[in-house]
Amino acid sequence: MAVQPGWDGMGVTQGEPPAVARRRVRFALRRFRAATGLNQSQVAKRLSWSLSKIQRIEGGEVAVSVTDLRALFDLYGIEDGPETDRLVEDAQIARRQRWHEAAEYRRHLSKGVRQLLQFEAEARVIKVYQPALVPGVLQTSAYANSVLNWWDKSLSADDRRVRYDVRMLRKRQILDRRAGPEYHLILDQSALLREVGGARVMAEQLESLEEVSRLANVHVRCVPFDKGPHAAVLGPFQIIDLGEGDDDDAVLYREFYNRDNVTHDPDEIEFYRVVFEKLWSNCRDEDSTRRAILLESLRLRQSLEG
Repeated sequence: MAVQPGWDGMGVTQGEPPAVARRRVRFALRRFRAATGLNQSQVAKRLSWSLSKIQRIEGGEVAVSVTDLRALFDLYGIEDGPETDRLVEDAQIARRQRWHEAAEYRRHLSKGVRQLLQFEAEARVIKVYQPALVPGVLQTSAYANSVLNWWDKSLSADDRRVRYDVRMLRKRQILDRRAGPEYHLILDQSALLREVGGARVMAEQLESLEEVSRLANVHVRCVPFDKGPHAAVLGPFQIIDLGEGDDDDAVLYREFYNRDNVTHDPDEIEFYRVVFEKLWSNCRDEDSTRRAILLESLRLRQSLEG
Protein backbone atom coordinates (compact mmCIF):
# COMPACT_ATOMS: atom_id res chain seq x y z
CA MET A 1 0.00 0.00 0.00
CA ALA A 2 1.59 3.27 -1.06
CA VAL A 3 1.74 6.29 1.16
CA GLN A 4 -1.23 8.50 0.34
CA PRO A 5 -0.86 12.13 -0.71
CA GLY A 6 -1.00 14.70 2.06
CA TRP A 7 2.32 14.28 3.81
CA ASP A 8 4.15 17.07 2.03
CA GLY A 9 2.45 19.79 4.07
CA MET A 10 4.61 18.85 7.05
CA GLY A 11 7.82 18.17 5.16
CA VAL A 12 7.08 14.53 4.37
CA THR A 13 6.39 13.72 0.73
CA GLN A 14 5.09 10.74 -1.14
CA GLY A 15 7.40 7.73 -1.12
CA GLU A 16 8.22 4.41 0.48
CA PRO A 17 8.99 4.61 4.22
CA PRO A 18 12.53 3.28 4.81
CA ALA A 19 11.56 1.59 8.08
CA VAL A 20 9.03 -0.53 6.20
CA ALA A 21 11.43 -1.28 3.33
CA ARG A 22 14.08 -2.38 5.85
CA ARG A 23 11.62 -4.83 7.40
CA ARG A 24 10.95 -6.47 4.04
CA VAL A 25 14.67 -6.90 3.40
CA ARG A 26 15.50 -8.39 6.79
CA PHE A 27 12.59 -10.83 6.74
CA ALA A 28 13.46 -11.95 3.20
CA LEU A 29 17.08 -12.54 4.26
CA ARG A 30 15.98 -14.55 7.29
CA ARG A 31 13.74 -16.64 5.03
CA PHE A 32 16.52 -17.22 2.49
CA ARG A 33 18.99 -18.24 5.21
CA ALA A 34 16.49 -20.62 6.83
CA ALA A 35 15.94 -22.32 3.47
CA THR A 36 19.68 -23.11 3.24
CA GLY A 37 19.84 -24.55 6.75
CA LEU A 38 22.66 -22.18 7.67
CA ASN A 39 22.79 -20.45 11.03
CA GLN A 40 23.99 -16.88 11.51
CA SER A 41 27.46 -17.95 12.64
CA GLN A 42 27.97 -20.06 9.53
CA VAL A 43 26.90 -17.18 7.27
CA ALA A 44 29.28 -14.81 9.04
CA LYS A 45 32.16 -17.25 8.69
CA ARG A 46 31.58 -17.89 4.97
CA LEU A 47 31.43 -14.16 4.20
CA SER A 48 34.24 -13.22 6.62
CA TRP A 49 31.83 -10.93 8.46
CA SER A 50 31.35 -10.54 12.19
CA LEU A 51 28.45 -12.41 13.74
CA SER A 52 27.15 -9.12 15.11
CA LYS A 53 26.89 -7.74 11.56
CA ILE A 54 24.54 -10.56 10.53
CA GLN A 55 22.55 -10.16 13.74
CA ARG A 56 22.15 -6.41 13.23
CA ILE A 57 21.03 -6.86 9.62
CA GLU A 58 18.47 -9.57 10.42
CA GLY A 59 17.36 -7.69 13.55
CA GLY A 60 16.66 -4.52 11.59
CA GLU A 61 19.18 -2.47 13.56
CA VAL A 62 21.13 -1.48 10.43
CA ALA A 63 20.28 -1.20 6.76
CA VAL A 64 22.18 -3.60 4.51
CA SER A 65 24.19 -2.17 1.62
CA VAL A 66 23.43 -3.33 -1.92
CA THR A 67 26.92 -4.88 -2.12
CA ASP A 68 26.34 -6.91 1.05
CA LEU A 69 22.84 -7.82 -0.11
CA ARG A 70 24.18 -9.28 -3.35
CA ALA A 71 26.83 -11.22 -1.41
CA LEU A 72 24.04 -12.79 0.63
CA PHE A 73 22.06 -13.60 -2.52
CA ASP A 74 25.08 -15.42 -3.91
CA LEU A 75 25.63 -17.36 -0.68
CA TYR A 76 21.97 -18.38 -0.49
CA GLY A 77 21.80 -19.29 -4.18
CA ILE A 78 19.16 -16.67 -4.98
CA GLU A 79 19.00 -15.92 -8.68
CA ASP A 80 18.29 -12.49 -10.12
CA GLY A 81 14.63 -11.80 -10.78
CA PRO A 82 11.71 -9.58 -9.79
CA GLU A 83 12.06 -10.39 -6.08
CA THR A 84 15.79 -9.61 -5.94
CA ASP A 85 15.20 -6.40 -7.93
CA ARG A 86 12.58 -5.32 -5.40
CA LEU A 87 14.85 -6.18 -2.47
CA VAL A 88 17.72 -4.18 -3.97
CA GLU A 89 15.34 -1.25 -4.34
CA ASP A 90 14.18 -1.75 -0.75
CA ALA A 91 17.79 -1.81 0.47
CA GLN A 92 18.43 1.51 -1.26
CA ILE A 93 15.28 3.03 0.25
CA ALA A 94 16.14 1.69 3.71
CA ARG A 95 19.49 3.48 3.69
CA ARG A 96 17.80 6.85 3.30
CA GLN A 97 17.95 7.40 7.03
CA ARG A 98 16.33 10.82 6.87
CA TRP A 99 13.57 9.72 4.53
CA HIS A 100 11.52 12.79 3.53
CA GLU A 101 11.48 14.24 7.04
CA ALA A 102 11.60 17.94 7.64
CA ALA A 103 14.64 18.93 9.66
CA GLU A 104 12.39 19.95 12.54
CA TYR A 105 11.12 16.38 12.82
CA ARG A 106 14.63 15.23 13.65
CA ARG A 107 15.09 18.06 16.14
CA HIS A 108 11.76 17.85 17.94
CA LEU A 109 10.44 14.28 17.63
CA SER A 110 11.71 11.11 19.25
CA LYS A 111 13.06 8.32 17.07
CA GLY A 112 10.09 6.20 18.12
CA VAL A 113 7.54 8.72 16.86
CA ARG A 114 9.42 9.18 13.58
CA GLN A 115 9.34 5.42 13.03
CA LEU A 116 5.70 5.28 14.11
CA LEU A 117 4.77 7.75 11.36
CA GLN A 118 6.28 5.44 8.76
CA PHE A 119 4.61 2.28 10.04
CA GLU A 120 1.20 3.95 10.45
CA ALA A 121 1.41 5.04 6.82
CA GLU A 122 1.59 1.37 5.79
CA ALA A 123 -0.65 -0.14 8.49
CA ARG A 124 -3.54 -2.46 7.74
CA VAL A 125 -4.70 -2.75 11.37
CA ILE A 126 -3.77 -0.65 14.41
CA LYS A 127 -4.65 -1.82 17.92
CA VAL A 128 -4.22 0.73 20.71
CA TYR A 129 -4.52 0.52 24.48
CA GLN A 130 -4.58 3.82 26.35
CA PRO A 131 -5.21 3.77 30.11
CA ALA A 132 -5.04 7.48 30.89
CA LEU A 133 -5.84 9.74 27.94
CA VAL A 134 -7.63 9.83 24.61
CA PRO A 135 -4.79 8.85 22.21
CA GLY A 136 -3.14 11.53 20.11
CA VAL A 137 -4.68 10.57 16.78
CA LEU A 138 -8.21 11.06 18.17
CA GLN A 139 -7.52 14.23 20.17
CA THR A 140 -9.25 17.52 19.40
CA SER A 141 -7.08 20.58 18.94
CA ALA A 142 -7.89 21.98 22.39
CA TYR A 143 -7.39 18.65 24.17
CA ALA A 144 -4.05 18.06 22.40
CA ASN A 145 -2.79 21.51 23.35
CA SER A 146 -3.81 20.93 26.97
CA VAL A 147 -1.91 17.64 27.09
CA LEU A 148 1.20 19.06 25.42
CA ASN A 149 1.24 22.23 27.51
CA TRP A 150 1.49 20.11 30.64
CA TRP A 151 5.09 19.49 29.49
CA ASP A 152 5.97 23.19 29.35
CA LYS A 153 8.91 22.73 31.75
CA SER A 154 10.55 19.89 29.80
CA LEU A 155 9.48 20.59 26.20
CA SER A 156 10.25 23.84 24.41
CA ALA A 157 7.56 25.79 22.59
CA ASP A 158 8.95 24.46 19.29
CA ASP A 159 8.91 20.89 20.63
CA ARG A 160 5.24 21.25 21.52
CA ARG A 161 4.36 22.96 18.23
CA VAL A 162 5.90 20.20 16.10
CA ARG A 163 4.41 17.44 18.24
CA TYR A 164 0.99 19.07 17.95
CA ASP A 165 1.30 19.35 14.15
CA VAL A 166 2.39 15.72 13.86
CA ARG A 167 -0.48 14.64 16.10
CA MET A 168 -2.95 16.31 13.74
CA LEU A 169 -1.13 14.83 10.72
CA ARG A 170 -1.39 11.32 12.13
CA LYS A 171 -5.07 11.91 12.77
CA ARG A 172 -5.65 12.77 9.11
CA GLN A 173 -3.57 9.84 7.88
CA ILE A 174 -5.54 7.32 9.92
CA LEU A 175 -9.05 8.75 9.77
CA ASP A 176 -9.12 10.45 6.37
CA ARG A 177 -6.79 8.30 4.27
CA ARG A 178 -8.37 6.37 1.44
CA ALA A 179 -8.34 2.66 2.40
CA GLY A 180 -7.01 3.62 5.82
CA PRO A 181 -6.30 1.05 8.54
CA GLU A 182 -8.77 -0.62 10.84
CA TYR A 183 -8.30 1.21 14.14
CA HIS A 184 -9.18 -0.63 17.36
CA LEU A 185 -8.96 1.38 20.57
CA ILE A 186 -9.30 0.26 24.18
CA LEU A 187 -9.68 3.05 26.71
CA ASP A 188 -9.62 2.54 30.43
CA GLN A 189 -12.71 4.06 32.04
CA SER A 190 -10.49 6.57 33.83
CA ALA A 191 -9.60 8.16 30.46
CA LEU A 192 -13.25 9.15 30.07
CA LEU A 193 -13.45 10.61 33.57
CA ARG A 194 -10.11 12.41 33.73
CA GLU A 195 -10.85 16.06 32.95
CA VAL A 196 -8.22 17.48 30.59
CA GLY A 197 -8.29 21.20 29.84
CA GLY A 198 -11.43 21.87 31.82
CA ALA A 199 -15.04 20.77 31.48
CA ARG A 200 -15.68 22.43 28.11
CA VAL A 201 -12.57 21.04 26.44
CA MET A 202 -13.27 17.59 27.85
CA ALA A 203 -16.91 17.62 26.78
CA GLU A 204 -15.92 18.58 23.24
CA GLN A 205 -13.30 15.82 23.22
CA LEU A 206 -15.79 13.20 24.32
CA GLU A 207 -18.33 14.31 21.73
CA SER A 208 -15.65 14.15 19.02
CA LEU A 209 -14.58 10.69 20.23
CA GLU A 210 -18.16 9.42 20.08
CA GLU A 211 -18.58 10.79 16.56
CA VAL A 212 -15.30 9.27 15.34
CA SER A 213 -16.22 5.92 16.90
CA ARG A 214 -19.04 5.67 14.34
CA LEU A 215 -16.65 5.59 11.40
CA ALA A 216 -16.60 2.22 9.66
CA ASN A 217 -12.90 1.61 10.31
CA VAL A 218 -12.82 2.83 13.93
CA HIS A 219 -13.79 0.60 16.87
CA VAL A 220 -13.70 2.02 20.41
CA ARG A 221 -14.29 0.07 23.60
CA CYS A 222 -13.89 0.92 27.27
CA VAL A 223 -12.60 -1.26 30.12
CA PRO A 224 -14.86 -0.63 33.14
CA PHE A 225 -13.41 -0.31 36.62
CA ASP A 226 -14.90 -3.61 37.75
CA LYS A 227 -12.87 -5.73 35.30
CA GLY A 228 -9.82 -6.14 37.51
CA PRO A 229 -6.70 -4.16 38.40
CA HIS A 230 -4.48 -5.41 35.57
CA ALA A 231 -5.75 -2.74 33.15
CA ALA A 232 -4.64 0.07 35.45
CA VAL A 233 -1.00 -1.03 35.65
CA LEU A 234 -0.44 -1.44 31.90
CA GLY A 235 1.22 1.41 30.06
CA PRO A 236 -0.07 2.63 26.70
CA PHE A 237 0.90 0.59 23.65
CA GLN A 238 -0.12 -0.07 20.10
CA ILE A 239 0.33 -3.00 17.75
CA ILE A 240 0.67 -2.09 14.09
CA ASP A 241 -0.08 -4.92 11.67
CA LEU A 242 1.46 -4.40 8.25
CA GLY A 243 0.17 -7.69 6.85
CA GLU A 244 -2.40 -10.28 7.87
CA GLY A 245 -1.78 -10.34 11.63
CA ASP A 246 1.46 -12.34 11.61
CA ASP A 247 3.76 -11.17 14.42
CA ASP A 248 6.66 -11.29 11.95
CA ASP A 249 4.82 -8.59 9.98
CA ALA A 250 3.93 -6.31 12.89
CA VAL A 251 5.60 -3.79 15.16
CA LEU A 252 4.93 -2.74 18.73
CA TYR A 253 5.05 0.89 19.85
CA ARG A 254 5.17 1.62 23.58
CA GLU A 255 5.02 4.88 25.48
CA PHE A 256 6.46 5.56 28.88
CA TYR A 257 6.47 8.70 31.03
CA ASN A 258 9.10 10.58 29.02
CA ARG A 259 10.24 8.11 26.37
CA ASP A 260 8.96 5.67 23.78
CA ASN A 261 10.20 2.91 21.52
CA VAL A 262 9.37 0.64 18.60
CA THR A 263 10.18 -3.06 18.84
CA HIS A 264 10.09 -5.79 16.19
CA ASP A 265 10.49 -8.74 18.59
CA PRO A 266 7.79 -11.32 17.66
CA ASP A 267 7.68 -12.72 21.22
CA GLU A 268 7.11 -9.27 22.68
CA ILE A 269 4.48 -8.47 20.07
CA GLU A 270 2.68 -11.74 20.78
CA PHE A 271 2.64 -10.99 24.52
CA TYR A 272 0.97 -7.62 23.95
CA ARG A 273 -1.40 -9.08 21.36
CA VAL A 274 -2.65 -11.61 23.92
CA VAL A 275 -3.02 -8.82 26.49
CA PHE A 276 -4.98 -6.69 24.02
CA GLU A 277 -7.37 -9.48 23.08
CA LYS A 278 -7.97 -10.30 26.75
CA LEU A 279 -8.75 -6.67 27.51
CA TRP A 280 -10.96 -6.40 24.42
CA SER A 281 -13.06 -9.32 25.62
CA ASN A 282 -13.50 -7.63 29.03
CA CYS A 283 -14.60 -4.29 27.56
CA ARG A 284 -18.03 -2.83 27.19
CA ASP A 285 -19.22 -3.36 23.64
CA GLU A 286 -19.04 -0.46 21.19
CA ASP A 287 -22.65 0.70 21.64
CA SER A 288 -22.34 0.62 25.42
CA THR A 289 -19.04 2.50 25.20
CA ARG A 290 -20.64 5.22 23.09
CA ARG A 291 -23.42 5.61 25.64
CA ALA A 292 -20.85 5.93 28.45
CA ILE A 293 -18.97 8.58 26.47
CA LEU A 294 -22.11 10.60 25.82
CA LEU A 295 -23.29 10.34 29.44
CA GLU A 296 -19.98 11.75 30.69
CA SER A 297 -20.14 14.51 28.09
CA LEU A 298 -23.68 15.36 29.20
CA ARG A 299 -22.57 15.52 32.83
CA LEU A 300 -19.81 17.97 31.90
CA ARG A 301 -22.20 20.11 29.85
CA GLN A 302 -24.61 20.25 32.76
CA SER A 303 -21.81 21.30 35.11
CA LEU A 304 -21.02 24.21 32.80
CA GLU A 305 -24.64 25.32 32.77
CA GLY A 306 -24.87 25.07 36.55
